[in-house]
Amino acid sequence: MGGTVADGCCGTGMERTANVAPRSEVQLERSRVVRRKQILIVDDDQEIREMLEITLIEEGYDVLSAGDGEAALALLERHRPNLILLDMRMPVMDGWGFARAYASCPGPRAPILVMTAAVDAGTWAREVGACASVAKPFDLNRLLDSIAAHTGSAPGPGAA
Repeated sequence: MGGTVADGCCGTGMERTANVAPRSEVQLERSRVVRRKQILIVDDDQEIREMLEITLIEEGYDVLSAGDGEAALALLERHRPNLILLDMRMPVMDGWGFARAYASCPGPRAPILVMTAAVDAGTWAREVGACASVAKPFDLNRLLDSIAAHTGSAPGPGAA
């Protein structure tokens, strides 16, 4: 039960894909619960994107990845993710620009979860209509709980 990574190459309209398999039985079991939800990661920090890609694939999600808002919008022309993880401070097109452009896109829109190192992450999340925010550096388990809660892919925090 692997997953697929699609990486939009900034402004080129090109897409790279790779398959990655989960590492453990626990992750395999969790991936069965996820039912192949798709997450779009929008962050200019390549290390964060790669770490999240690997983790989310191990959790059973399909993953799209973009280094800025413009590349993310290009991916959204072909894909409809279930959740968008959005950094706010990026070159080319920042999180605010992406959120404004995405709001005008036709069709259903995925909830946005803001990821930022700023102390006013909650305010920024409200400004762009996000469902939640996570402060960087983030606790990976809390982020995974939030992703699961907002995609309906697994019981959220406090579930029995």
